[in-house]
Amino acid sequence: MRLSLVVPCYNEVEVISRFHQALSHELEETGRPYEIVYVDDGSSDGTLEALVELAATDESVRYLSFSRNFGKEAAMLAGLRYATGDAVVIMDADLQHPPELIGRMLEEYGRGFDQVIARRNRTGDPATRTLAARAYYWLINKWADVEMMDGVGDFRLLSRRAVDGLLELNEYNRFSKGLFAWIGFESLLFEYDNVKQPADRKSRWTFRRLLEYGLDGLLSFNNKPLRMAIYVGLLLTAVAAGYAIWVIVAAILHGVEMPGYVTLIAAITGLGGLQMVMLGVIGEYIGRIYYETKKRPHYLLKQTNMDPADRIEKRPAPGGGTTRGR
Repeated sequence: MRLSLVVPCYNEVEVISRFHQALSHELEETGRPYEIVYVDDGSSDGTLEALVELAATDESVRYLSFSRNFGKEAAMLAGLRYATGDAVVIMDADLQHPPELIGRMLEEYGRGFDQVIARRNRTGDPATRTLAARAYYWLINKWADVEMMDGVGDFRLLSRRAVDGLLELNEYNRFSKGLFAWIGFESLLFEYDNVKQPADRKSRWTFRRLLEYGLDGLLSFNNKPLRMAIYVGLLLTAVAAGYAIWVIVAAILHGVEMPGYVTLIAAITGLGGLQMVMLGVIGEYIGRIYYETKKRPHYLLKQTNMDPADRIEKRPAPGGGTTRGR
């Protein structure tokens, strides 16, 4: 059984050598043949040069380099397309995904699981962030068409058929957490202790990026916000009709009074704001349709050490040979 490691990298020159050393040690301990597919996502700090050096000294290293920064989703997709193993592990290069867990993943894979998922606990995270994350997953699981587990990220082992299933999903706006859940297959989840970010390395996940990522997840796997617009519209129509009846009855019983200025302004402002929110929701869906219809590639390659023939997805066939993908 051949194992592939897919490692997206973006400005990881400070840690890539330590990561590769730790990863190689764990992989050699397994005694299985393996390859490591590093995907440089348009780094600007010398990460590509470091990967070229690694490839020159380690024949198991494959690398892909994008023409610019296309994002982690594109990097994972590229790695999965080029990985040739019977099983594929996706992990980050910043050492927050412990390489020593790969052995356990392989053990569970040997028991027949197609997805072996490592979920970090939230030890050491700020209480506000933990509360916000739990609230988000509660909300998204109420709305989305697939179930997403709190704390589950990209660190997982995928069988070949799970990888092939993911590669069948060609949408431009990719939200891997949802895609992993959507393909299904037999899955096993285990927890590991949270690895804190070093003090000299700041997280790239700012509040704005987290908010945008959360919205992507909310909108990528359901159309309930659009349907909610219908329900809110019906509710407001019913409220307006009730208010009109109340005004008519009051006019009949007590005569016509001067309309309330505050009520009028509040109604106009509130309805105007609600309309803008609904237009924004519709616009988000239209924007996704717009990008999907362009059919642009998810990424462009600038440099790789792979043979040009490998750019067509060659995958191990069940009998031990290779088959070509799309």
